[in-house]
Amino acid sequence: MRVLAAMSGGVDSAVAAARAVDAGHDVVGVHLALSAKPGTLRNGARGCCTIEDSRDARRAADMLGIPFYVWDFAERFTEEVIENFVGEYAAGRTPNPCLMCNEKIKFEALLEKAIALGFDAVCTGHYARLSIQDDVPVLRRSRDEGKDQSYVLASLTPEQLRHSMFPLGDSLKSEVREEAAERGLAVAKKPDSHDICFIPDGDTRKFLEKKLGQRPGKLVDAETGAVLGEHTGVHGFTVGQRRGLGIDRPAPDGRPRYVLSLEPVSGTVKVGPAERLQVSEIQAKRPIWPSGRPLAEPTECVVQVRAHGGTAEAVAEATDTGIRAQLRQPLRGVAPGQAIVLYRPEEAGDLVLGSGIISAAS
Repeated sequence: MRVLAAMSGGVDSAVAAARAVDAGHDVVGVHLALSAKPGTLRNGARGCCTIEDSRDARRAADMLGIPFYVWDFAERFTEEVIENFVGEYAAGRTPNPCLMCNEKIKFEALLEKAIALGFDAVCTGHYARLSIQDDVPVLRRSRDEGKDQSYVLASLTPEQLRHSMFPLGDSLKSEVREEAAERGLAVAKKPDSHDICFIPDGDTRKFLEKKLGQRPGKLVDAETGAVLGEHTGVHGFTVGQRRGLGIDRPAPDGRPRYVLSLEPVSGTVKVGPAERLQVSEIQAKRPIWPSGRPLAEPTECVVQVRAHGGTAEAVAEATDTGIRAQLRQPLRGVAPGQAIVLYRPEEAGDLVLGSGIISAAS
């Protein structure tokens, strides 16, 4: 097959490209330029998509003996990921930019261009397992549970999955680094990027305030209605948040307060005790079924509501507006705007049944 290997400049995508070469595919490497003004150096392990990353990707491609290109997707990334991120926070929701980047950039914009140029598949360094059963794509968790990225891939359509390759799904991260060293790849010990790539200093509140300005509002005790303080915008908060609330006096019972809800129109941030964060039902919109088969009836599954953690057994069903999941164990800090992903536990690895964007929880 003709395979386009998306090379971020990190160890995972380099090894994924190497494995595609070893498998006998005709591989071409491509690095996505996602910023109009990329920094020349990374700040430790923070951020990605810098000029340094581009150079690391090129060096890896040279080691593998494959052609290499840089494609400029900065404008589309700004529109589809950054502007969506800012807009969601302004609306009192908590988006997942990595999920949106995978959906809109790597497996929509990139894949569309790849297919138009005659490639059969896009190869990435994501930790997830993918196979075809009865001509239907099957997406599963990776072998390395700590690195599993099926959550941020669960919004992909069956057609996108048919043209995707995830060579690292059966490997542990430690094995990938060892393999990179054995191949002589300079990125073998390069630290993983973390935080949001377009906020390399990790200060999301400062980034959003620069984009949205200050939108003052009040911090209100959800139980008593008392005004506890003021803030500069609901975009500085997310449901479940405990630190950085700006409250200068303890609760009457001495227990910590958490953000319970955000009301962007009035600018109200309601806070209260941890137990009021617990939810037993989640509703989601914009459902996507990676296999192309919506749930036909209420189904026992495991749901995940955050990229890392936040799992519970549940009974989920498809509705006229999306997905409804009744949790068998309550979850805390379920934030509208995040994704809910439905898994069916299996010996071969948890299978992704579907996903949606959380619209309400109670």
